[in-house]
Amino acid sequence: MTPPVTPGSTTEHAPARPARPARPNGQWKVDGTTPLNHNEQFKQDDSGLNVRQRIIDVYSKEGFDSISGDDLHGRFRWWGLYTQRKPGIDGGKTATLEPHELEDKYFMLRVRIDGGALTTEQLRVIAGISEDFGRDSADITDRQNIQLHWIEVEAVPEIWDRLEAVGLGTTEACGDVPRVVLGSPVAGIAADELIDPAPSIAAITEKYIGIPELANLPRKFKTAITGHPSQDVVHEINDVAFVAHEHPELGVGYDVWVGGGLSANPRLGERLGVFATPEQVPDVWHGVAQIFRDYGFRRLRNKARLKFLLADWGPEKFRQVLQDEYLGYALPDGPPAPQPNQPGDHIGVHKQRDGLNYVGAAPYVGRVSGPTLRAVADLAESASSYRVRLTPHQKLLVLDVPDEHLDRVVSELKALGLDANPSPFRRSTIACTGIEYCKLAIVETKAAATRAIDDLEKRLGDLSGMKPLSLHINGCPNSCARIQTADIGLKGQLVTNDDGEQVPGFQVHLGGGLASDDRADAGLGRTVRGLKVTNDDLPDYVERVVRSYEANHEGDETFAQWAHRADEEALK
Repeated sequence: MTPPVTPGSTTEHAPARPARPARPNGQWKVDGTTPLNHNEQFKQDDSGLNVRQRIIDVYSKEGFDSISGDDLHGRFRWWGLYTQRKPGIDGGKTATLEPHELEDKYFMLRVRIDGGALTTEQLRVIAGISEDFGRDSADITDRQNIQLHWIEVEAVPEIWDRLEAVGLGTTEACGDVPRVVLGSPVAGIAADELIDPAPSIAAITEKYIGIPELANLPRKFKTAITGHPSQDVVHEINDVAFVAHEHPELGVGYDVWVGGGLSANPRLGERLGVFATPEQVPDVWHGVAQIFRDYGFRRLRNKARLKFLLADWGPEKFRQVLQDEYLGYALPDGPPAPQPNQPGDHIGVHKQRDGLNYVGAAPYVGRVSGPTLRAVADLAESASSYRVRLTPHQKLLVLDVPDEHLDRVVSELKALGLDANPSPFRRSTIACTGIEYCKLAIVETKAAATRAIDDLEKRLGDLSGMKPLSLHINGCPNSCARIQTADIGLKGQLVTNDDGEQVPGFQVHLGGGLASDDRADAGLGRTVRGLKVTNDDLPDYVERVVRSYEANHEGDETFAQWAHRADEEALK
């Protein structure tokens, strides 16, 4: 029953409150191009592409202290440069200090390697840069790049000269731009490949990377293309992805996905339901990139990835806008690609279509060094191989190895710390940069992962026949190591130990994964209330949960299936 209104009361005379006007999202084609935050302002004030000349003419000559703030913390990223973390600052201060208090006067430099494809000459050049300017540092990333550290701005022009002399560079390796294009590491060589994606990758990168038209996107824009049935490029978590399959009427082409991404707000990509021929891939890619530029949300930076636009529009509207406004023609409907039929990390020895072999080897969580990369180049050439590939799983492949050199190449790679027959955990563990170099990190990752791998190899040696479980370790909530799509994903944070002290540790995600030979569809991991693990207790926890799975799973139930149905107590 509605209560009576007292004469003269506020309720009797209060006018209806007008609807609050919706705040603009900063979509250029909807709201105009007026910048709505400082990031958008500095990008319009001067393109990130333009900072290259200032680095050459001014900053490399006058030093770190001469660099302007918007260049240092913004535009440098367009050329693969981030300031690295000052040593000795613990993770508890990550969120409380200003960028200038966290940063050192050295840079992380990301070498852009589209498709992960390198010649031994290129690998040797990267090795030399690491040795001469980067204190021998080198990490293979899960985006098929190589990251170097300890780079001084004075050295950057010479580094560019060396890279560009062999066809490499750092253009748009970071920043609000189209990042490196992930490509199948076995493009053009695998005996069971459906189609070689290398021409499509080359068409995209040669035409669209480093052009002003796409140098100011709302946020980063990630791409993946594979022609291999293992679907080896983590396509579900990219902004746009192309997955090869055979259309029953149109032949071999690509299933198109859009809107994937993880970070603190994970969202898996969705199929547009279209089929693209290899010749159409560059146009479709360009159309999706332009949609992101023109309709992407720019007001709030934490809502500026393409996944938020897709969540708002849905795939049907996205497809319609792509076709009507950007392509000018309709794409045919297409069925989904079939489930992968094999692991996509390419570890081990595999026969190529030409009768030669490729060898896939695992370092510890991507950590290598300049001298190691130089030695790999020397080893490959000694076996008449001149090509290597990097993978989206922080691994390295040596291509074109003749049968008579196989045993020696495998043995010498192992001596270099690259194992072609690794333990299950070494094979399937990845880790981000962590607090060692990253200003966003809260905990250390690379060394923690290495210690955990060695410990788990001993502890779980009796389970060597178990299918490898993916263990992904991230130093902060941003998920560079893809924690939500791992069997066991660990998100770095400070946790309370048994003595009530705040110490480095992790929130645990369980049962995530991408499409694979034992999983038809991608899915995000489950978080368990109150389940946090200290860094020191990491091997204990992993052993405990793996043995719980071994004791309690039913039939051929995978770890992910078990983790999603198990009682919380079984997961602690």
